[in-house]
Amino acid sequence: MNVADSLRVSNALEQMGYEPVGAPETADVIVLNTCVVRQSAEDKAYGRLSSIRPLKDANPGLVINLMGCLVGVKNNPALRQRFPYVDVFSPPSDPGPLISHLLQTHHHQMQAGETAERHALMDEEVSLPGYDRAQGVTAFLPVVLGCSHACTYCVIPYRRGIEESRPFNQVVAEAERMVASGVREITLLGQIVDRYGKDLPPGQDLPALLRHLSQISGLARIRFLTSHPNWMTDELLDTVAEIEQVCPHIEVPVQAGDNTVLENMRRGYTRDDYRQLVARIRRRIPGVSIATDIIVGFPGETEEQFQQTYDLLEELRLDVAHLARYSPRPNTVATRQMMDDVSAAEKMRRFRLLEQQQERIVGEIHAGYLGRTVPVLFEEKHKDRWRGRTETNKLVFVETNDHLRGQLLPVHITWTGPWSMLGEISPAAK
Repeated sequence: MNVADSLRVSNALEQMGYEPVGAPETADVIVLNTCVVRQSAEDKAYGRLSSIRPLKDANPGLVINLMGCLVGVKNNPALRQRFPYVDVFSPPSDPGPLISHLLQTHHHQMQAGETAERHALMDEEVSLPGYDRAQGVTAFLPVVLGCSHACTYCVIPYRRGIEESRPFNQVVAEAERMVASGVREITLLGQIVDRYGKDLPPGQDLPALLRHLSQISGLARIRFLTSHPNWMTDELLDTVAEIEQVCPHIEVPVQAGDNTVLENMRRGYTRDDYRQLVARIRRRIPGVSIATDIIVGFPGETEEQFQQTYDLLEELRLDVAHLARYSPRPNTVATRQMMDDVSAAEKMRRFRLLEQQQERIVGEIHAGYLGRTVPVLFEEKHKDRWRGRTETNKLVFVETNDHLRGQLLPVHITWTGPWSMLGEISPAAK
């Protein structure tokens, strides 16, 4: 979501005549888009803010814009007091405050005779830019902003606001413009993307959106993330299975494998519910890959409860496990009502155990691709190799002098590891 928000800001700036520069020392505008989902991310944002202050001291005309979850959706006087050298504070997904500031300063010069044109640009395009001026083969397209689920550990509802679905026709129009600019794959984003359309008229839900987007000529692939176990319907799964452009890859976090921990997290399902969901996904979508999220060291998590998580992952053998150590976040229920009683060393030990387990499991899953020929959408060249992904989101490298950007080609897999694969373009594709 932050990648998409940053692109939205850059789109707005480019429409105003700005160009990207290679170093902050040469910039007229610096935008720091922040994440606070974990303390390490928040600390990094504070450190970056401190590092760019000398640039402001040396160049008072430099515009510094602090954006994202560190700012949040509510006014934060303490943040403004702490960083008086920041010119603009923007909430997540909203470049409006920066645009307004630039339009009112000498940074956005309007030549005589083009005032009306500039104001029209501000009113119709610049003040509320979309996410559609993507640059690349793949692009992110937010469809649900904010979240109202309020898991006890999660700061997102406090920083990004309540859940809101973006208008159906607006999403479709932005997707069409993305494809017209060369995008071949679009990933729909939402904190709980399955809930898209719950606040829209009937018939404008995620399955309907996927079917509509699949009709866009030139759009090779569609993905969506992140799902929630409680909102993964059979209709959605059947839509993924039926539509060729929708990739058979599901990201659905479990967060923990122990029922007590899940209840304390306020996730709304049990260990067995998740196990049954994985079985249902695999039954309805042949060849599907499944990714999950895990938090270790949640308040009160015992060694036995952690073992439940370990055992569940061993049983389910999922394709990806995004691992995180619990970090107390301001205003969350877990911070206000629970004690962070698992030591940092123990959190790291549990993290490493799952990391090693997942490396072994994924290595074994990927070994099953050896000798197979699979379609790969190529995104960019990395050193001497082209990199791309399978429809199941496996990273594949191919060494060739041919230009493969944006091409969807059959690749014969010649080597596999836990994090990537190597292959050769199938002779039939040449």
